[in-house]
Amino acid sequence: MAAARVRAVSRAGRLVYDQAKAPLLPLRTAGRAYGTSRFGAGRSPCAPLRGGGVLGCTFIFGGGFGFGFGLYQTVKLTLQQHLAEEAKAPDLGTDLKLTLYQYKTCPFCSKVRVFLDYHGISYETVEVNPVMRQEIKWSDYRKVPILMVNGTVQLNDSSVIISALMTYLMSKEKTIPQILACYPEMKAKNEHGKEVIEFGNKYWVMVNDADCGQLYPEKDSRNEEMKWRKWVDDWLVHLISPNVYRTPGEALASFDYIVREGKFGRFEGFFAKYVGAAAMWIISKRLKNRHNLQEDVRQDLYKAVNDWMAAVGKKKLFMGGESPNLADLAVFGVLRVMEGLQAFNDMMENTKVKNWYRRMEKVVSHNQSS
Repeated sequence: MAAARVRAVSRAGRLVYDQAKAPLLPLRTAGRAYGTSRFGAGRSPCAPLRGGGVLGCTFIFGGGFGFGFGLYQTVKLTLQQHLAEEAKAPDLGTDLKLTLYQYKTCPFCSKVRVFLDYHGISYETVEVNPVMRQEIKWSDYRKVPILMVNGTVQLNDSSVIISALMTYLMSKEKTIPQILACYPEMKAKNEHGKEVIEFGNKYWVMVNDADCGQLYPEKDSRNEEMKWRKWVDDWLVHLISPNVYRTPGEALASFDYIVREGKFGRFEGFFAKYVGAAAMWIISKRLKNRHNLQEDVRQDLYKAVNDWMAAVGKKKLFMGGESPNLADLAVFGVLRVMEGLQAFNDMMENTKVKNWYRRMEKVVSHNQSS
């Protein structure tokens, strides 16, 4: 697995560094504010941009390590040993017990599951009743997904969860609470004037220079990953409901699936299936207007998916190259919730996504079972 190889290379470099007794050179960089704007001229592609909220995290995760001390055999042996060790266990090891509070059919929850499955990370799920939500009554944060770490540390927001865990994956020296401090909770107002909770730096993976070069080998790969992860949250996810509830028949089929897979009582399930389907068919019309979708919302879905495929390009298996990056995993996680529904079948037939989607299925399921 790519992340395991990156960590092994970093550890091998650290061993070389220790043996050479070279002085530690701190990473000299400014902080980065929330967003995905381009880097300034002359700035390292791995250095956060100037702004608030992440400056302290730059020093926590900063620092470079040299690999050119001439100890080739030491590096080679150490790298082989670490790769062998990483192949025996999930990337997060056994030190974290993860519990995911979710709705199974929620696209944001699906994003988190795909990330965990791809990295072979063990976790438990708690299906939340979408009506009463008793399973998360202990939490002030009332949305899913919620990820609990060792029963004590709470991670909210799918993108924060993924960025924080990826950071932990790359830098096991830091604890989850230390990492979580790099994603501050903020209150903001949405376009309708409603107060919402947002998180700073949520598309940013906190890695040092050595790991950054391995995780993002191409000049613009980090920018592209963040750009498309944000696109998933800001645009792609909003195309799901209007498409799966497009007609009364599709709405009923969608709620039949939701009731089967979700946690509903007998009466709640009956109510949700028929009354909920009718309500969501009506609401989907409002969502179409809110997001300025075409009369035939399928066309917006097709265009979005083809835009994604154009960004991946014809020469690469994934946006991440030979293996998926966080944007690949996010797009796949959102699209996967439509499987078994008419919208999914239409998408597969009328866009260029099929081959990429099947490759994603294969690598995620392989890593999940390995």
